[in-house]
Amino acid sequence: MSQSRPHIVIFNPDQWYGGVMGCHGDSGAVTPHLDRSVSEDAVSFRWAFCQNPVCTPSRCSFMTGLYPHTLGHRTMFHMLQPHEPMLLDELRRAGYRVWWGGKNDLLAGQHGVERSVDVYYSPERWNGPNTHGERAWRGDPEGSQWYSFQYGRIDLPEGEDLHDHDWNMVRGAVDEILHGPKDQPLCIFLPLQFPHPPYACEEPWLSMIDRQALPPPAPVPDWSQKSAILGAIHQRQRQQERDDAWWREVRATYYAMIARLDHQWGMIVAALRQAGIYDETALFNFSDHGDYTGDYGLVEKCQNSFEDRISRVPLVIKPPAAVGVQPRVCDGLVELIDVPATIYDLAGVEPSYWHFGRSLRPCLQGATEGHRDAVFCEGGRLRGEYQAMELQSVHAVPSDSLYWPRNSVQTDETSDAHGKATMCRTATRKYVRRIYERDELYDLECDPDELVNVIDDPAYREDLLALRERTLTWYQETCDVVPIEGDARSFGQTPPDWRRALERVRAFRAGQGGDVGS
Repeated sequence: MSQSRPHIVIFNPDQWYGGVMGCHGDSGAVTPHLDRSVSEDAVSFRWAFCQNPVCTPSRCSFMTGLYPHTLGHRTMFHMLQPHEPMLLDELRRAGYRVWWGGKNDLLAGQHGVERSVDVYYSPERWNGPNTHGERAWRGDPEGSQWYSFQYGRIDLPEGEDLHDHDWNMVRGAVDEILHGPKDQPLCIFLPLQFPHPPYACEEPWLSMIDRQALPPPAPVPDWSQKSAILGAIHQRQRQQERDDAWWREVRATYYAMIARLDHQWGMIVAALRQAGIYDETALFNFSDHGDYTGDYGLVEKCQNSFEDRISRVPLVIKPPAAVGVQPRVCDGLVELIDVPATIYDLAGVEPSYWHFGRSLRPCLQGATEGHRDAVFCEGGRLRGEYQAMELQSVHAVPSDSLYWPRNSVQTDETSDAHGKATMCRTATRKYVRRIYERDELYDLECDPDELVNVIDDPAYREDLLALRERTLTWYQETCDVVPIEGDARSFGQTPPDWRRALERVRAFRAGQGGDVGS
């Protein structure tokens, strides 16, 4: 095993909207560690987008380089199976020591995670609030607080440190960096929980946020301009009477959770420096999807709506020093499926399967600012598609669940609000194709909040036709994958030499700058 392979750290928060970063111009964001990385030796991609707006389908996509439709990962309860490809498996086969600290919204639980990791970290000490299980903070079941997700301040006894999920995992990762085995390249996978709601944070981060500096939320739209699912969620979440001060506090708590994540990123960077391996490490910071946090009078997320607020994510990459980097904020369009392609490229690992990601190395080195002409996101289900209704979820049926406003629409067969939909977004336009409802088209130059659906406006007819054609091309390019390793025919032949096919794939990728898809 060559020791020239870089170490890899995947810092993977849950539900972080990509606009909330100081280096992206958000005056309310407190992200000094990430901002410093971007000013010194990292690139932040301003326009990075997930491929599904909820957790598991997005993770199945960005950990494979495949779109959700390619293998049918469109639900929280169809995770990756042992026969399906995955980044950590490929790295482990290439000789990496894989350390996983955090949640599993990725691999099917009945098969375990042992095949993909050397260490699945489990800390000994836990404390802190059970924000999902506790009820007192939610108030009256008939009141507006009940589905608000706003917990607020986490209080601890004086002098006691918090040992919640994320603190435990980050401390465990620091210990692995400093004291783990040194005879293998290391891959640390940190799928964290923050800033996933309930919105809850402790001091000092809660007081760091200047409420007056926070950008105001996008206004409640004319719901006839949007998918029916958003209007239904808005009505069921009961936030209609909230005033500006209340929404500022919700956003302040969310921003505080991100400030805490930024501090934890700084802890990882400091540990890598202390261990003397910072220059030999590639760091990735990205989220699975965003969060409304007051935009459109909504909290949380949605399965089949694609406003930038939930489809745009942070993506910061610090490559190994030997690669060379032009630190900056890059304005090219990128997708999360480009993350595994970039890791394979930087690590010198040739994956054993076909994927649709494109390495971001040229962007990191400043050779190009552009990357993709369009980005895509998809979600929803068909009528009667029982297995995609989230009925297995402990959150799905009870009306006292925090998630009832969203999941009750998702499981409702009397409505088509749950229908499959696909986003095609360019730098200036966003098109959403809906299988059962009216399509959407937004002019992002004059309507960045996506409030006015111009799908029927004759002035945008040429844009609409071009985006429909672009979406069709994308579907045709990515509708399936053919395994690189073939089967033997039934004439006593040995299987074809898949290594030859792999060499041709490698040559193609090299000639196309890592482009193996749309």
